[in-house]
Amino acid sequence: MSVDGGSPPASAPPQAVPSAGEIVRHPYFRLGMTDMIGTSVGIGAWGLVTGVAMVKSGLSAPMAIFMSLTVYAGSAQLSVLPLLSAGAPLWVMWLAASCVNLRFVIFSSMWRSYFAWLPRRQRLAVGYFSGDVIFVAFMKRFPKPEPQAEQVPYFWGAAVLNWCSWQIPSIAGILFANAVPLSWGLGFAGVLALLGVLLSMLFDRATWLATGVAMTAAIAAFSLPLKLNILVAIAAAVAAGLIIETVDRHLRRRPEVRLVPAHGALRPQEKKDVEDGDVVPLREEEHP
Repeated sequence: MSVDGGSPPASAPPQAVPSAGEIVRHPYFRLGMTDMIGTSVGIGAWGLVTGVAMVKSGLSAPMAIFMSLTVYAGSAQLSVLPLLSAGAPLWVMWLAASCVNLRFVIFSSMWRSYFAWLPRRQRLAVGYFSGDVIFVAFMKRFPKPEPQAEQVPYFWGAAVLNWCSWQIPSIAGILFANAVPLSWGLGFAGVLALLGVLLSMLFDRATWLATGVAMTAAIAAFSLPLKLNILVAIAAAVAAGLIIETVDRHLRRRPEVRLVPAHGALRPQEKKDVEDGDVVPLREEEHP
């Protein structure tokens, strides 16, 4: 019987690394692809716009295809292209791409809870194929951070469809960029695609407020040269998100009241819990 809104039943933690054939035949591989269908159209539009933009920015078709296949990071590519066209220094382009991709440092720390048991080569592959939409879909399916046998097939099902949804339109945009007139307004289509992906990732107050701060900062710093308002917006959003999460965590923390013996010292773990503010010790009273 299916659980979790039609998903196959969960199984025990993995005992061995599954083969490619086992992954493809697993029900969760198809489930991962199914969960990505809703966003594949937006990803495809985004990839098409990025492919056209790379060629319009002056890159040759082979170099643009190489960039699409190796970088595989639409937001980083789009943030660097205006700087490349404006002749910005290399360090500015590196800094912009690094700031845009800072979120993957957070993603990787969370992926570790699920995929740390995989061999290094497969972990590197997970890092390459990981993306924002995959991360959101995966965390919705597996909110508990512990390995399960169906997580690897699910990830690769989502990753395969997401990669194809990006690369095929992106390469098509590269090859036919000169045949696509600017009057088609593909830039606006790309904005709509990004907006759809963004809205799917706003799930709590912290993300909504961080997004609002980023928009405000980007508009306020719009007059900065070399598109540096993007860096300002990213820095402001990251700072706002961290502050909001810290405040929420502090407000939600309710220390546990634990009854301890009237005589005797606290155990080491109990001392640590008290020092961290997670436990309030309440000693027993002695009555004659």
